Amino acid sequence: MCFTTDLVAQDWANLNRFKEENLKIGLPKENEDRVVFMGNSITEGWIREVPEFFAGRPYINRGISGQTTPQMLIRFRQDVIKLQPKVVVILAGTNDIAGNTGPSTLEMIEDNLYSMAELAQVHGIQVVLCTILPAVDYPWRPGLNPAPKIMELNRRIKEYAHNHHAIYCDYFSAMADENNGLPKELSEDGVHPNKKGYALMAPLVESAISEALTRSKLLSVSPLR
Repeated sequence: MCFTTDLVAQDWANLNRFKEENLKIGLPKENEDRVVFMGNSITEGWIREVPEFFAGRPYINRGISGQTTPQMLIRFRQDVIKLQPKVVVILAGTNDIAGNTGPSTLEMIEDNLYSMAELAQVHGIQVVLCTILPAVDYPWRPGLNPAPKIMELNRRIKEYAHNHHAIYCDYFSAMADENNGLPKELSEDGVHPNKKGYALMAPLVESAISEALTRSKLLSVSPLR
C-alpha cells in the first residue's frame, strides 16, 4: 500500500470516506441497539462478502481497507462516537504489524487500540475488543513472520479487556491452524476471510455484542463504579 497523491496525504485517515453516509444515518432511533464495526479490510470485506449479516440490522460497517490503528483513532470520533452506538466492535492491528503506515511496535498498537476503547467508554459506548486474525505472511509484504507478534498482541488485548471492562472476542482461537495461520478453507490469501471464515466469526461477535448490550442495559440502571 502506498500513499502517492496530495489528496490522500491531506486526508491520511480518510475522514471523507463515510462523511456523507454518517450524516444520512443520523442518530439512533428510540430503543435502537446500534453497533458500529470499526476496522480495516477484514471489516470492510465482511459487508461485501456477506451483506446479509448487516442487512436489516442496526449494524454499521466502518471498515476501511489498508488502515492502521492511528488512522482509525483519528476518525474514531467521527465514525463511531458521533453515531452514538451502544456498542463498538474494534478489529484492528494486523496492518500495523505489516507496516502499512510505517514501523509500529506492539506498544504503539496497544496505545491506539486502548485509546479507542477508552474514548468509547467515556461516551457510554460498550467496547468489544477482537483478536487479530491469524496470519503467517502478508502477500503485500512477504517475509515479516507476523504470527508471533499477532499472538502476543492478542494476549495483551485479552488482558486489557479483562482489566478494563471491555468484552473480549476471540476470533484467533477459532480460526488458527497448526501453524497459527489462517487455513485455505477460510481464506484465499491467508489474511482476509472468505464466506466460510466470516461464518465462523459471526456467532462469536454476535455473542460478544449480546453480552455488551446486556451490560449497557444494566449500566443504564446502575452505573459501573
